[in-house]
Parts: sequence; C-alpha cells; structure tokens
Amino acid sequence: MSEATAPSLFDLGAETIAGAPALLLPALGLAAAGMALVGLPLLAIEAIRLRRRGELTRRRLAGMATSAFCALPASLVQALFGGALMAVFLAASTLAPWSIPTGWATALLCLVAVDFFYYWEHRLGHRVNALWSLYHSVHHSADHFDQTIGLRISFVDFFFAPLIYLPLVIVGFHPLLVFACFGVVLAWQQWIHTELVGKLPLLDPWLNTPANHRVHHGRNDIYLDRNYGGVLILWDRLFGTYAPESEAVDYGLVEQLKSRNPLAVHFAGFGKLFAALGRARSASDALKAAFGPPEAQPGEAAKPAE
Repeated sequence: MSEATAPSLFDLGAETIAGAPALLLPALGLAAAGMALVGLPLLAIEAIRLRRRGELTRRRLAGMATSAFCALPASLVQALFGGALMAVFLAASTLAPWSIPTGWATALLCLVAVDFFYYWEHRLGHRVNALWSLYHSVHHSADHFDQTIGLRISFVDFFFAPLIYLPLVIVGFHPLLVFACFGVVLAWQQWIHTELVGKLPLLDPWLNTPANHRVHHGRNDIYLDRNYGGVLILWDRLFGTYAPESEAVDYGLVEQLKSRNPLAVHFAGFGKLFAALGRARSASDALKAAFGPPEAQPGEAAKPAE
C-alpha cells in the first residue's frame, strides 16, 4: 500500500467500527499514549531526585532494571498472541443479543464499565491464590516505588486477565471499543507509580491517584487489601476496600522477595503455588490452595501486599 493510500490513525478510527465518530478511537488511543508517556519525564525527575539524595544505589538500579526487563516478555507475548485474543473477543461479540452503537456517550459508558470490571479483575488477582502466585505478585515484588514499577508485569497476565472483560462484548459493546477503553484504564495507572506527587485532596476521594496507589503497594497491615481501582477509586469506597494514605508506606510483599533476578521475580510465585498444591491432602485442600486467598495457604504463598 502506498503512502498516499495508507489510512491515517484518524481514518482507522472511522473504518474499524461502523457508524462510530471518526475521531473516537484515535482520541482514546492518543489519550492512552499521552498518559503513558508522562511516565518518561517523571522517571527522569525521580532518577535525579534519587541521585541527589544518594539513594540511586546499585541495588535500586538493579531493581529498576528488573522492572524494565519484565516488560519485555509481556510485550512479546502480547505481540504474538494479541491477534488471537482479538479473535476471541470478536467471536464472543457474535453472542450479543444486540449491538450498542459506538458514540462519545457510549464510549464514556464503556470506559466506566471497563474500570468497574478492572476493579474486580484486580481484586481477584490479589485474593485468588493461583492468580496472585502465577502473575500478579510480580507487580508487587519490588521494595521501592517509582515509574519502573508500572513495567513490572508478568507475561502470564495476558492469558487470564483480559478474559474478565468478555461480558462487555457479549452485552453489545464493540470489542475494539472495549480494548481502547482498557488501554486508557491501564495507561492512567502508569503515572501514579510515583512518590513525587503528594496527596491531592480534591482528587484522592474520587480517583486512583499516586497517594491512593502507594497505599495499594504497601505491606503495612492497614494497607493490605486496599485500593484496587483503576481510574476511579469510587469502587473501593463502594465495596469497602478504600484506605487513605495515613502513614509511611513499606513497599513490597509481606514475605519480601529479596532477589533482583528477573527469572526469580517471574517464577517465585509458581514455586509457592506448586508447593501449596503439593501439601494438599484432599481435593478440597487442592481447591483451597488454588482458589483460596493467599494468606490462607499452608506456609503462606506470599500474602498480597496491596
């Protein structure tokens, strides 16, 4: 295809969802990209601040490098299997009894719905031992908090977490709109992995802000199982999982992972899960080991530091 006939980003938005405003998908994509890119200047400022304080140690740099490395296999898996995931969502959309028209108002509705589903997907990732051990504990395994933590994700996440959002296409939202809104929800969470921004009194009660997300990454007793929201913190307030930042945050897992080796970061939870399954003496024990909360496992499978 020649440059003259290649569709632009804005043309693509009009072509991919019939009847949708031409600028809708590109606007969502640009919003997500803009929020994600905010992390770059924040990371630079964080590095300068750490260096001036004498805290940019070899250990801290190793931890930051580990976080960045974690994004590589996750990105590779997404590139290899992203098309298959979209095919699953497109197939699921054929089950919808009706089609919700794609417009600005329904896009906002979809964004709120995706954020609601994100709350429950995130909460499951902490409270179901198999999900915590196989992928989400990776994100919480650092004992520090900066922009690189947004990159510390497991490639296994790709094979489980997106499936939570299938009901949204089954009720009639277009799969591409669901994916675009999901991208916005994830992108919002990049910039909030920082200690540069203090409390924001006007926003903290409503949105997932840096202060609220610091709480989520704390291993302090008062911060465990708190602040699961993606963009809106209202879900936590509604379902009783909200906690404000009220004391200094001690980051990481309850049972800290001391290794900075990316393989150890990715697979430490696997060993804990398989050990818990190995200790099972009955089918009910095995089910508890897989689907019960992490702290209920024999020997504890790294209680979520939320």
